[in-house]
Amino acid sequence: MMPKSAAKPSARERLLAAANELFYAEGVQSTGIDRVIERAGVAKASLYNSFGNKDGLVRAYLELRRDNNLARIDRALTRFRTPRERLLGVFDAQGEQITDPGYNGCAFMAACSEAPHGSTAEEVTAVYRGRIRALLTELAADCGVADPAGLARKLHLLYDGVTFSGRMDHDPTASSFAREAAAALLDAAEKAPAEALPASQAPAAT
Repeated sequence: MMPKSAAKPSARERLLAAANELFYAEGVQSTGIDRVIERAGVAKASLYNSFGNKDGLVRAYLELRRDNNLARIDRALTRFRTPRERLLGVFDAQGEQITDPGYNGCAFMAACSEAPHGSTAEEVTAVYRGRIRALLTELAADCGVADPAGLARKLHLLYDGVTFSGRMDHDPTASSFAREAAAALLDAAEKAPAEALPASQAPAAT
């Protein structure tokens, strides 16, 4: 018995795949909907039926990249066991991303740079960045630091720097340097509670 062939992607799936390829490689504003429709090989009405308009397609494109990026980090963190390894592992995951041959920088930064204030791109990006910050805060809390949110904010700046340097400097080592800096920040944060206490209340040396 012949195996069943995989189901053909729907018009929506083909449009989103085409948008993901073209928007990421060439920019959202530089890519007209006619090019996306041509690449997807669907009727023009399919775009309006599936996404309403180009803005709806941009939203779906950025949400797809958001979900894929977060899933990639989650998969990478399963390799690590201790809270410290998991927190620093975020930068290992970034290293894999920026050394991918298809890496073309941050899709969210690129989309926002082309869009006006208050745009769909900014809205989806804010949600994505909030998810990254929440993840870093959760991982920092697991490490037992006194101020997880404060540490997460610093780590997020490092995370942004890797994204930028990986594209603008074409530096495959950016994530390694950021990981070292993150480790130093974590070390300092772990020592902060004892150092902040008056000498009379600080834990006795052992």
